Amino acid sequence: MGLEMDPLLQAWSYFRRRKFEQCSVVCGRILDKEPYDQIECCFLVSLQAAWSLKTRAQTEMVYVDEIDVDQEGIAEMTLDENSIAQVARPGTSLRQATAKKLEGPSPAVRPVTQSGRPLTGFVRPGTQSGRPGTMEQAIRTPRTAHTARPITSASGRYIRLGTASMLTNPDGPFINLSRLNLSKYAQSPNLAKTLFEYIFHHENDVKNALELAALATENAQYKDWWWKVQLGKCYYRLGLLREAENQFKSALVHQDMVDTVLYLGKVYARMDQPLTALSMYKQGLDRFPKEVTLLCAVARIHEEMNNLTSATEYYKEVLKQDNTHVEAIACIGSNHFYTDQPEIALRFYRRLLQMGVYNCELFNNLGLCCFYAQQYDIILTSFERALSLAVNDEEVADVWYNLGHVAVGIGDLNLAYQCFKLTLANNNDHAEAYNNLAVLEMRKNHIEQARALLQTSAALAPHMYEPHFNFACLSDKIGDLQSSYVAAQKSAAAFPDHVETQQLLEKLRQHFAMI
Repeated sequence: MGLEMDPLLQAWSYFRRRKFEQCSVVCGRILDKEPYDQIECCFLVSLQAAWSLKTRAQTEMVYVDEIDVDQEGIAEMTLDENSIAQVARPGTSLRQATAKKLEGPSPAVRPVTQSGRPLTGFVRPGTQSGRPGTMEQAIRTPRTAHTARPITSASGRYIRLGTASMLTNPDGPFINLSRLNLSKYAQSPNLAKTLFEYIFHHENDVKNALELAALATENAQYKDWWWKVQLGKCYYRLGLLREAENQFKSALVHQDMVDTVLYLGKVYARMDQPLTALSMYKQGLDRFPKEVTLLCAVARIHEEMNNLTSATEYYKEVLKQDNTHVEAIACIGSNHFYTDQPEIALRFYRRLLQMGVYNCELFNNLGLCCFYAQQYDIILTSFERALSLAVNDEEVADVWYNLGHVAVGIGDLNLAYQCFKLTLANNNDHAEAYNNLAVLEMRKNHIEQARALLQTSAALAPHMYEPHFNFACLSDKIGDLQSSYVAAQKSAAAFPDHVETQQLLEKLRQHFAMI
């Protein structure tokens, strides 16, 4: 019996080893000896330590880094009362990126998302979907390059986090927020910080978190930078962006911190002021030279503004400081692939494989790079591994779609037809597969099937020019000039520099003039 570990020390050991559930259970046993209501007035340091440790453990179970994860869903867009100028100056808006001429490969070489941005090498909610042209388009477009399925709501994640207390405490919430005396906790800085993190992350009660942060800031005589950052996070979550900006700026006056600069840049990006965000990040780089997170944030902003060359340069700068940065390696590899350098892209993807990244997407990319680099011996092996690692039907569909492209490349159209059919069997909203199947049907002179497939593809992905152009050509071939002209105009709107579309439009205009 004398060799048993002290329960509080055991709980702390669990916490240090990131065994948060065991830590929470042990702390719960300690606290069961005393009613929770007596903790705040109790002078036993061990009970307060157990309460604080359990609070931290439950927070860590659901903790999400507010800097990296930021997704603006349909609910946020529709309920957003902030308005922007209808005609932004070129290069100064993230929401009107489609108006800017693409830098680098055209949509004929590098696919774009529904918001007009080229596909990136790394899945991020902000860069893949962004703000589309219309809400109707966002709702009707279920797929743009696998990751831009319109997010129903960013707050959905917060709501799910808010139910964590019911999962971790079947008998009821660990802390009854409605009965807390927040002003008393605000006078104890150590307990207050732990309690704030619990309320903000675990309970997702932003209102009470904001009240606690305001009381603690007042108690600290407005000199504690940490509480000002927390106030800014609460205001940002509530959509009060100007108030959040003021709090983050005030925090920077008291303490220079990289996280605060990143939060401030995120506020400016949400306010659709990318140039101000870039300026903020560069000021941060002046104070924290070569800071990886700041360099990566600058690269992301350039990527969202379609400045792919600048983004790649910053990602290379990131790799000079941290040569294991997965996002930078993936984005540079993707850029090389779409600039017709598959051999170099292959080196970057192989580097990810050596680092231990082992998933469907990576083997999918390796297979494509090997195909375009004419290393045919390991193409099928890569795709087989990708299929075995796929975790959902959409990933399986993407693998079969790429296998269809390989089959087209080697001239086996029957195999390609089967691959595209398997793509649609796994993902019925795969617009690119509908388009390619229609092309194969056209080669077989199955006109009606091809028209139906192209119409489906165009309805699923109005931002793609290929189905519109193919439908225009097919309609022109069978003499339906009006449908051809309408589809060609949609193709021109999606890809203004497409020469064949412009030639078809000119031919149709001349024909209509003769009539």
